[in-house]
Amino acid sequence: MLSACNNQRSLPSAMTKTAMLSRFFLLGSLQLALLGCSSTYYDALESIGVHKRDIFVDRIEESLEVQKEGQAQFESALEQFKATIDFDGGGLEKAYNLFNDEYEDSEDAAKAISAHIASVENVADALFEEWSEELDLYTSPSLRRASERQYTATQKKYRRLLASMQRVESSMQPVLATMRDNVLFLKHNLNARAIDALKGELGSINRDVSTLVKNMQRSIQESEAFIAALKAQR
Repeated sequence: MLSACNNQRSLPSAMTKTAMLSRFFLLGSLQLALLGCSSTYYDALESIGVHKRDIFVDRIEESLEVQKEGQAQFESALEQFKATIDFDGGGLEKAYNLFNDEYEDSEDAAKAISAHIASVENVADALFEEWSEELDLYTSPSLRRASERQYTATQKKYRRLLASMQRVESSMQPVLATMRDNVLFLKHNLNARAIDALKGELGSINRDVSTLVKNMQRSIQESEAFIAALKAQR
């Protein structure tokens, strides 16, 4: 569904789209469920040797993939909107249905992205709290200072990453709002005059999707750099 803008890009196949939506639902639901019992969940994993740092990396990687898929979905929705306003001839209801499907898929993508950001925040809070408490357990001043420097540097990078994720989250809302307005308008006005009215919305939705894609690209790059830095510390 999503990647960098490319007018020559073909839209995803129905099979690919179905698999992507299933991933959105499954991962989003799983992450939200885990947030409800996080301390018990982390304790259970710690007992079998899976540490918060590992979970942290895994969740950032999952968030990275969901953002890539979300990027593709929003671009796909934009392409369908363009196809709708370029519509000429009969079957306007079919064009509306396709655009409505893209809007609903974009909503699902946005929910999945938000759920994954929340899951990253959840484990990050637990990890940094534990790390901070463990600094007081050192008896060696030099080792404590080294660990504290690493703690501070990692936390600073994480805050930058989180800020980029939150920009993605906030920039999804104008796109969804504009798509929802257009879907509702078209739903009750399946005629050529409605299509003409929607053409005036293209510039706005184009700008919003462009901003969203740029924010997603920055967040994806931040995520990849942060993951690489964490893995280098192992």
